[in-house]
Amino acid sequence: MYRKLAELLKNNKPAALATLVAGEQTGAKMLITNEGVVDGSIHAQLDARIADDAIVLLANEQSSLKHYSLANAAFDVFIETFPPPQHLIIMGGVHVAIPLHRIAKLLGYHVTVVDARGMLATPERFPEADSVMVEWPDEALATLHLDSGTSVVVLTHDPKFDYPALLAAIQSPARYVGAIGSKNTNSKRMEALREMGATTEQLARIFAPVGLDLGGKSPSEIALAVMAEIVAQRYSRGGGHLKKP
Repeated sequence: MYRKLAELLKNNKPAALATLVAGEQTGAKMLITNEGVVDGSIHAQLDARIADDAIVLLANEQSSLKHYSLANAAFDVFIETFPPPQHLIIMGGVHVAIPLHRIAKLLGYHVTVVDARGMLATPERFPEADSVMVEWPDEALATLHLDSGTSVVVLTHDPKFDYPALLAAIQSPARYVGAIGSKNTNSKRMEALREMGATTEQLARIFAPVGLDLGGKSPSEIALAVMAEIVAQRYSRGGGHLKKP
């Protein structure tokens, strides 16, 4: 089972390991992914419930001790989750992308930079990126694995790049999708994406203009605002002040 868990994690696939810590057959284990039980069993009458709880915990990036009861027995199960690694995909090798990729790496993200313009998408401009791809954004997204640990930021500010990239991103399970640009620019994008088949629910997923309202103007300050919004979304926070009035 541990070999299977290691293989899942090696392939960046989220998983949960449930261990019976109190009850009949203490020490029994079960390995679960988003698709269901992979290996093992804790109790035939409880396995489905434990798997459902594990999938919810995985989505919330939490581990927890759960208590289950049957007619004549009680069980305490510790569910340890291994959520997907955080992955930032930056669409557009522009000035803001340079500090953004550095901040993301500082926070432990796997960073991919994509731009069809080879003069912008270079390892020299993005020395800390895990991958730099000279490809059209939508084609790159088709080859990248987007999951609940993925954030996509579109910085290209060019419809021929923006629209296909945003459409692909909002149709994926990515947690966060952001796009740079003014309110007027993003209003036009929304209308164009709607004409391309995007639903109202999908369009509502786009954070645009991108970033928290920190007031910064420089590329580094904008990058900080973008990354702050991504972190806030990861933890379902509003990004407001901690200081109480």
